[in-house]
Order: sequence, then structure tokens, then C-alpha cells
Amino acid sequence: MQNWKSIKKAAAFLAALLTVTSMSAWAQGGAALLKPADMNKLMPQSVFYRGQTASTQLRNSAGIKFADGFLVLASMVDTSGYSTGVAAKYQAYFITEVPIKVEGHSLAAGAYGIGFIDGDKFLVTDLGAHDVLTVASATDAGLKRPMPLEIQSITKGGFRLYAGRRYVVLSR
Repeated sequence: MQNWKSIKKAAAFLAALLTVTSMSAWAQGGAALLKPADMNKLMPQSVFYRGQTASTQLRNSAGIKFADGFLVLASMVDTSGYSTGVAAKYQAYFITEVPIKVEGHSLAAGAYGIGFIDGDKFLVTDLGAHDVLTVASATDAGLKRPMPLEIQSITKGGFRLYAGRRYVVLSR
């Protein structure tokens, strides 16, 4: 009988510990922003898009590593070899290893071209430059030092993908 009570106490303690641990991970979102050194290792130096390769701008790249190890990566690209029509909507290369939400809209895992376009829109295109997803973007007038491209963590496990002061919210 004593052994049974010890087992019940241990099980209750373990259940409480797991609850606290999982609530802590949930509160933190279990994801972290990647450091520049990480991006240098992960982001390719050149990428394929619409029949050409473009150099990535590693100094203007950012990423997220989720608790389960899956990644979201983004990098500005040199679009000098592209037509003005393609260059207008293809500003950065975007890779997601898992399905994510962009402003609440689903985006499958894959590699994409992205851009903030006129009309306060954010456009996602496939590697053939075909439109995949268009959502409204917002402007953060209070952003102190806008960067060409960055990702910032926000509450509830979400992130903002910025190009200058314009942004969209990413979540898993």
C-alpha cells in the first residue's frame, strides 16, 4: 500500500512538472530569432527564382527557429538581372520548412519570392513568379531604426517580418 501512495505522489509531481514546463514553453512560443552568425550558415549565397539566380544579401536576412527545430528564413536579394515587373514584386527570398500563417492566411512549406508592393500589400510568389498569396501589410511609424529586412518577436508566439517600416505578422 505504501508503494502505491509513493507512485501516486510521483505521478502527481510529474504531471504538475509537465504542466508547468509546457505552459512555460507555450508562453514563450518555443521559438527564437536567429542570430546573424546562424543566418550566414543557413541562408544560401545565391538562390533560384524565375529562371535566374540572384545573390542573397546576408546582411539583410533574418530567421526564426521553432522549438521543434524547423526554420523560417528570409533574405533580401539582388534583383538587378530581373525585369522591372519581376523586381517590383520580388524583393526577398523566403523559405519556410513548415506551414505558417501570414496575416492569418495559410502558406505551405516551401521556397518563395516575397515583396511589399504598392497599395500596402505583401505578395508571396512561387519560384516561377506566379502569385501565391496577397495580404494587407501595415506600417509601424514608431519603429526607431528600420532595417531593409528584419524579423521581430511579438506576443503570443507571433513575429513581424519587416521591410523598412512595413510589416506582416507571421505565426505557426
